[in-house]
Amino acid sequence: MGKDSGLLVRSVQLADAAAIRAIYAHFVRETAVSFDVDPPSVEELEARIEAYARTYPWLVAELENEIVGYAYASPHRARPSYLWSADVTIYVRPGSEGLGIGRRLYRPLLAQLEASGFASLFAGITLPNAASVGLHEAMGFTPIGVYRQVGFKHGAWRDVGWWQRQLPNPCAPEEPGLKRAGI
Repeated sequence: MGKDSGLLVRSVQLADAAAIRAIYAHFVRETAVSFDVDPPSVEELEARIEAYARTYPWLVAELENEIVGYAYASPHRARPSYLWSADVTIYVRPGSEGLGIGRRLYRPLLAQLEASGFASLFAGITLPNAASVGLHEAMGFTPIGVYRQVGFKHGAWRDVGWWQRQLPNPCAPEEPGLKRAGI
């Protein structure tokens, strides 16, 4: 997609929760990509947005005034020493694949995470998923391992591969977050 493609990438708003749910519901119901078994409600998504968007970037992509994808970061683990690590997640609306939306979402997401002081990013990908693996590797993530038979969905055990991307941040960092980056 070129500059004039009409694709707009912007920060999430609470009003986007219904459109995000519509995209995510497909992946929950129809695929093993998400380990949720029931799509979260709009209210649950609003709560997630409010909880994460204070510290972690959450972006949406709009095409012709419709949300066609979203990407966000969330805590990697709960213990304090993991503060400088984040998980990243991306979903593109079915039928909108192959338009470069994933890269257009990930570029600013990764830039915001780097500016915010994060050091390590992780992506868990239910396998097989060649499109997601290709996107993450194109964005600088490298494979670090596989959790074998970690989830059971749609009648089968599922493996989750993990990819990591290191960001260039100082050895003794201050606490990361969007406020630090002025975002």
